[in-house]
Order: sequence, then structure tokens, then C-alpha cells
Amino acid sequence: MLHIGCHLSPSNGLLSMAQTATSLGADTFQFFSRNPRGSKAKSLDETDAAAMDAYLREQCFAPILVHAPYTLNPCAEKPETMQFAELVMADDLRRCTAMRTPFYNFHPGSHVGQGEAVGIEKTAALLNRILSDETDTIVLIETMSGQGSEIGGSFEGVRAIIDRVGMQHRIGVCLDTCHVFQAGYDIVNDLDGVLTAFDRVIGLDRLHFLHLNDAKFELGAHKDRHAAIGEGTIGLDAFRRIVNHPALRELPFCLETPHEALDEYAAEIALLREMTE
Repeated sequence: MLHIGCHLSPSNGLLSMAQTATSLGADTFQFFSRNPRGSKAKSLDETDAAAMDAYLREQCFAPILVHAPYTLNPCAEKPETMQFAELVMADDLRRCTAMRTPFYNFHPGSHVGQGEAVGIEKTAALLNRILSDETDTIVLIETMSGQGSEIGGSFEGVRAIIDRVGMQHRIGVCLDTCHVFQAGYDIVNDLDGVLTAFDRVIGLDRLHFLHLNDAKFELGAHKDRHAAIGEGTIGLDAFRRIVNHPALRELPFCLETPHEALDEYAAEIALLREMTE
């Protein structure tokens, strides 16, 4: 069975968000931990969180994902920017524990001229300061497109961060199809080769979640620009292979495609379910 969902808003409450996912034909979803362009987080309603958790179990949902805000830069040059990222991520992990959410995803950051090696060291050091066994949540490093001074634009870069994390059982990876394609990994013509490379460098056992996004630019463009499924340079045939691949098909997939209306996500979810063999 394909485990598929989309990005949703918790603005009407956590239980309501989970019920919305069901109405779209989804059995997983992701949501921002707080304002994606800011720092504020709503007070957590623990009753609502418990109701969402019970609902997800009753409806046999696949694992869901909490996404860190885009404004964070865990490897920033300015100490105050790094401290802000650390405070937000540490607080987010406490909230994930209260919500019983299994995965927390973040962008590993931009080195802004310090060099990739420095960026990797700083992001890993931050993770070592916030990870603990007080939560069961696993932190996922998202694969990036390599735009500008982003780190995590190569499997080797992601692995370098992982290798520097002490709590190995608390770290994993979320693979974004748009990002890896525009980073230069040809998932259109050589999906098996890309996954073999991922397994060799990172390990498929580290892969817990996938973002399904088509891409607006060509292979290796190093630009983070998502497109609707089948409307970009990756294309429907490639997504059919992705959702049916034996190494991927049991994992949860989440759409981050550029839509405004929920019915557009529902249509994509139905389309991808129809592709399942």
C-alpha cells in the first residue's frame, strides 16, 4: 500500500489536520512546527495532541513528519543566528515529544562563505547539543539541491554530518526528489544507480521519509524550485518508478508541490495511488 500525504496546516488544530488528511485520501502528512518564515509557535494543546495521536492510530496512519521552519540556519556565521536555530530546534523536539510525532525534518543550512567543511561541523555540533534520549523523535536531515552555499547537496555531505553525530540512533534522512534531481542525481534515467549510491554512502536504513516534488529546472541545475507532479522535468514515468521501487514503496511519501487548494493535493494523491502496482 502506498503511504502518501501532503503538507498541511495545523491552524485549526492537530486533530482537525489529521481528519483533513483522511478527507484527501492521505495516510500520512507533514506540518511546520511553527511559522515557517518566523519563530513563533502556538501554545501546544496537549489534549488536542493526544486526540490526534489516538486518531492516527485508529486510522492506521503511516508515520507523520514535523518540519522545521525555513528561517533556521544551523551553520550560520553569526553566533546569534546559530543560537536562534538551536533554541528553536530544541523547543521543537520537546513539542514533538508531547505530540508523539516520530520524525522531525530540517534543512542542514548554508555555510554563507565559511566553507562546506565548517558548515558540516557546525550543523553536527548543534545536533549533538540538542539530541537526547528524552524523546523518541528521530531528526531527519533533508537532502538539498546545493543551491548557493547550502550544505547537504550531496550524499557525501549528508553522511559527513551524520558521522559527526554522537547519538546515531536519533539521526536519519528525508530524501527530496526535486532537490536530489537538481543536485545532479538522475532519478529519471538511473533511479537504481542513485539508490545504490545512497545506500553505499549513507545507507538505506537511514532513509525514513520522502518528499515527492517535480522540478522546474533540469538535472544538476542546483535550484530549489518545485513543480506539480508530472508538470516538471522529472515527469510521471519517473514518479511511477519511485513509488513502486522495492527500496522505497513501504516508506511514507509527502507532497510539497506548489498548490493553493487542498483538492489539488487530493488529485495528486489519487494519481499517485493509481500508479501503485
